[in-house]
Amino acid sequence: MSDHGYTRQSSGSSPAFGGGRGRGRFGGGMFGPRGPAEKPKDFKKTLKRLVVYLRPHAVQLGIVLIFAVLSTLFMILGPKILGKATTKLFDGLISKYMAVVLHKSVPSIDFVYIGTIILILIGLYLVSALFGYIQQYQMAGVSQKTVYNMRRDLNEKLSRLPLKYFDSKTHGEIMSRVTNDIDNISTTLQQSLTQLITSVCTILGILIMMLSISPWLTLITLVTLPLSFVGTTNIAKVSQKNFAAQQKELGNLNGHVEEMFAGHQIVKAFGHEGDSVREFKQINTRLYSASWRAQFVSGIIMPVMNFINNIGYVLICVVGGIMAAKKALDLGDIQAFIQYSRQFTQPIAQTANIANILQSTIASAERVFEVLDEVEELPDKAEPAVLAEPKGEVVFDGVRFGYKEDAILMENMNIFVKPGKTIAIVGPTGAGKTTLVNLLMRFYEISGGKITVDGIDIRDFKRGSLRTMFGMVLQDTWLFNGSIKDNIAYGREGASDEEVYRAAETAHADHFIRALPDGYDSVLKEDASNISQGEKQLLTIARAILADPYILILDEATSSVDTRTEVYIQKAMNELMKGRTSFVIAHRLSTIRDAETILVMNDGTIIEMGNHKQLMAKNGFYADLYNSQFRGAYVDETAK
Repeated sequence: MSDHGYTRQSSGSSPAFGGGRGRGRFGGGMFGPRGPAEKPKDFKKTLKRLVVYLRPHAVQLGIVLIFAVLSTLFMILGPKILGKATTKLFDGLISKYMAVVLHKSVPSIDFVYIGTIILILIGLYLVSALFGYIQQYQMAGVSQKTVYNMRRDLNEKLSRLPLKYFDSKTHGEIMSRVTNDIDNISTTLQQSLTQLITSVCTILGILIMMLSISPWLTLITLVTLPLSFVGTTNIAKVSQKNFAAQQKELGNLNGHVEEMFAGHQIVKAFGHEGDSVREFKQINTRLYSASWRAQFVSGIIMPVMNFINNIGYVLICVVGGIMAAKKALDLGDIQAFIQYSRQFTQPIAQTANIANILQSTIASAERVFEVLDEVEELPDKAEPAVLAEPKGEVVFDGVRFGYKEDAILMENMNIFVKPGKTIAIVGPTGAGKTTLVNLLMRFYEISGGKITVDGIDIRDFKRGSLRTMFGMVLQDTWLFNGSIKDNIAYGREGASDEEVYRAAETAHADHFIRALPDGYDSVLKEDASNISQGEKQLLTIARAILADPYILILDEATSSVDTRTEVYIQKAMNELMKGRTSFVIAHRLSTIRDAETILVMNDGTIIEMGNHKQLMAKNGFYADLYNSQFRGAYVDETAK
């Protein structure tokens, strides 16, 4: 918690605040510490499931492997062939020098041979580039098709999951699995997998080429390699701790900034700007210290590697020079070997980094598969019931329900609602009002009893056809980024413009819509922030009117608007409710005085039932709720 009472979550690195360290996919130097990779719970099992998605693309993967090997092979041959040109040029120069010293005729350098070598090299590199392009092209198709199928399966799975899954997870967590985890898999398949294949082929190829030139020089190279690993690994361990501290402080900084921007009006209103700035400076100072240490320690890796590699380079040059002097090796072979030794450490470092990335990728795949393994909604019946003309009779018959089997919320609930009647549901927060509606629309499955619409058990309907009987106007309005006309037309597919206009007029929304610069074509911003809360509510009512439902659910539809706007919304809702079975959830009891039946709920149980006059005459729980609302208003007025 911060000093201002906001809950903070460490969000990790963020592009907006420099979360990345700016060193590319394999950031942090050759052995660059990326921080400890997140490890999957079951690597082998998750990898096998991921391979199932790759199996249909086995041919393309085979092509990728073959062309990666060929591309690497042609690239590796370059130094060896170039060495032949160097040897030929060196031999020619030596021959010229000896001819001058011995006063013999000066032989010419075989530039034709050297030119041929150069042309061969250009051809090799062009072919290598072509193979590399084909490899990347094929892998791009494989990775995109794979993540396309995974994203499709994940989206279809989410549509089949019950509401309780979404209630138990935050929106951010679900979105992270759909976007971040899938993108992580995509990037790894696209880049890291091909780089892993190329790096392994390069390591093997270079090792073979070095051995073919000189086993002794190869031994010198391999002896210096463990020294590089020991030095850089020890430094990396220290660096990783500092990077972990950096990420922690970066998350704290992001959380603080997000809090302060989101609640800047409250911060200013209560005069906490100074506290906010001081806390920002403290976190920023800690972030600076952690980042400086992390970058400094990781920056030592390259000098250490260069120092050790240069020792090996000197040894190779000295031993190679001796061997050349003894005619044991050609000068061109020494040149080629030096090039190979320089290239040898890079693919090893890349392989180590890719192994780190693969751990994180498998962990992402594991999170995706966790969603795919979630228990789905009960399937619809093979031969579902169909209501040609629903009337709207709703019956709860001995309904039993609990979010958990060992914590029953409703027991033996019985409700009978006649077609076209309005039933209001009232009670304190957590009484079970919204739960009752969720059961009616089959967002949750009941544990016992049954709920019927026009005498048919709702479990006998397809969920889609059942929900088309209902229209909902909720307290939290949902409007998307699009025109007002499109938002209203969302209520019924294929609605004409005239039908949209009539629905808006019935909802008392036509006047304010036409007053906007672009009228019905006005585009709503994100969260519809360019219109008022009351106007949003009128649009949702217009949408419900256009849908023309048989049963209506109004959940606190007027709780967040002013009294004047509430009058318009109440008129619009009265129009909407005409001739329809309506369930009205309300905290403002004055809005439901005319309901035919009022259900008073507490702790998941209906404790009172009747109309307003009957319940007031009982002088029970409802009367206490009603009087407490108006008593509070009366006390406020007299205090003035």
